[in-house]
Amino acid sequence: MAIKAGDKAPLFTLHASDTSEVNLSDYAGKNLVVLFFPLAFTGTCTEELCTMRDSLTGFNEMNTDVVAISVDSPFTLAKFKESENLNFPLLSDFNKEVSRQYGSLYDTFAFGMEGVSKRSAFVVDTEGIIRYAEVLESAGDLPNFTEVKKVLSAL
Repeated sequence: MAIKAGDKAPLFTLHASDTSEVNLSDYAGKNLVVLFFPLAFTGTCTEELCTMRDSLTGFNEMNTDVVAISVDSPFTLAKFKESENLNFPLLSDFNKEVSRQYGSLYDTFAFGMEGVSKRSAFVVDTEGIIRYAEVLESAGDLPNFTEVKKVLSAL
């Protein structure tokens, strides 16, 4: 089921790259950008998350935190976070439940891999309502960060 602006954000509890549990409710009272990305250590995913790393201060100034979710293990995400000096939580959806809830899961990805997160961006407001939803079919495309910032600046 596709998530759209105006929907209540599906709740989640996932393990971060440091193995701590992270819940959507941890961000109550703040805006949150939720990014889904296919796989750590791949070109477009690295570009996307490094772009977010380099612009995180601007998001924080808009009372906004960021999390990025993939089906990689927490251990893979820890290495990826370290190698790219990422400054926001990377969350493991190893069981693919959250990606599925957000309508962000490929049936079949490259090389016949099944159950890989689609590149997606969601803005969740301080009340837990989705204010922006973008699910990309092509893993080579990047989210529209300009539009994400525009939506956040209007909140």
